[in-house]
Amino acid sequence: MQIGALIRRAALYFGDAPCLTEVDRTLSFREFDAATDRLGNALIDRGLLSGDRVGVLLPNSIDCLIAYYAIFKAGLVRVQLNVRETLDNHLYKLADSGSRGVIHANIEGVSGEILIDQDELVEMIRSGRDQPCAVDRALDAPLRLGYTGGTTGKPKAVTLTTRGELVEMTAFLTDLVPELKQGDTFLHAAPIAHASGAFFLPSLVRGVHSLVMTRFDASAFLSLAEKSRASFTFLVPTMIAMILEEPQIDQADIALRRIAYGAASISPNLIQRAERRFGRCFVQCYGQAESPMVITCLRPEDHDRVGSCGRPFSVAEVAIFDENDQPLPPGERGEIVCRGPQTMACYWNRPEQTAAAFRNGWLHTGDIGTMDQDGYFYIVDRKNDLLISGGYNVYPREVEDVLAGFPGVVEAAVVGLPDDYWGERVVAVVAGSADLDKEALMQYAREHLADFKRPKDILIWPELPKSAANKILRRTVREKLTALATKPVAN
Repeated sequence: MQIGALIRRAALYFGDAPCLTEVDRTLSFREFDAATDRLGNALIDRGLLSGDRVGVLLPNSIDCLIAYYAIFKAGLVRVQLNVRETLDNHLYKLADSGSRGVIHANIEGVSGEILIDQDELVEMIRSGRDQPCAVDRALDAPLRLGYTGGTTGKPKAVTLTTRGELVEMTAFLTDLVPELKQGDTFLHAAPIAHASGAFFLPSLVRGVHSLVMTRFDASAFLSLAEKSRASFTFLVPTMIAMILEEPQIDQADIALRRIAYGAASISPNLIQRAERRFGRCFVQCYGQAESPMVITCLRPEDHDRVGSCGRPFSVAEVAIFDENDQPLPPGERGEIVCRGPQTMACYWNRPEQTAAAFRNGWLHTGDIGTMDQDGYFYIVDRKNDLLISGGYNVYPREVEDVLAGFPGVVEAAVVGLPDDYWGERVVAVVAGSADLDKEALMQYAREHLADFKRPKDILIWPELPKSAANKILRRTVREKLTALATKPVAN
């Protein structure tokens, strides 16, 4: 099965029903199929060959999704780029992937052999050859390259295949959002270049209408969700927190049956607040670039297991390993590992790092976690973010979750800074409401945290630095705090 075949089948099954809407523009399933055919043929006519990499640097839009799937129909390899990242990041990824082509939103400085800006893209979609485009490739050949977050170094390109894409789609429809059906509307509020885009193909094959927000705004999200009577959406935890802070949150008439969330950790306090407002409609997916969106899933009825990221997806085998790659019993902390057809094929052009990630056939996630007696998994923190203060292990996420329970705190980041006495001292940075009181928050921490876990200092910033995927960047927080500590004092 090729991805293009799914699009043609959706056009046959759902015809003139609405497939995609962006503001006041709507394409039917039949029109989406035809548009991806025309653009796919136009890309081939520009000289791109099967297997060539093509970077896509577009904001959330109908044209972005047309480009994504036309590339697949033409037998090309999509390189996902996020418009929120810097030009240097774009250039690094285009060079690292060996991209011949770049489709971009009129962004200055982008380079490549075949450059297609927004205006040319629109023309290619309009005037490409109007005939089926179907360059088939092997199921295990590269389909797209997705980059890791680069939180510990240069981002690595994760090679994902058609087989893996079909498995991810099937896992979503089996375990995550099996309720998707024709007549539903999926509201895409998060970046399509990241997690939200993973929900488009499952929506397409079920005849679901996808509604695309060009950029996220919490107030606009509530208005659009109410007006459209959207039944499904995907949000990252920061978006959920922002929505709950909106003044009109209690008056909004929302019809959402399922709110999927993931891409970053969520505090128990936040998900409990969200359930009080929206009901028991939340479903969590835990994954990473190397196993996109598909490791474990926490269904709505399982959210009483506070802090759990759920049980493995049906297609995934998940375990907890010790430092010698031996399985640990329930309750023991170790590294979360997984295996199954959903994982990446390899890191692009990085055989040594691929071998290290897939030791003994298991993908090593770099996440520390536990499994309980019933097979539910719990993420403690990233392996590389562990800090040691006074000889004790401190996992930043545990402290962040406590701080997030304080009224007015929307997000928190905890890092360790060098300290002559403690080795590392625990420091927290929070963001939230304008009237946050530092001393009250420090007292709250003293009441709710063991002494070795308590922040020695808490700073309040307007917002925390985040990646293009809306993940809080602890590394950047640490760098900023270190720079502040070493900045010379003016005389």
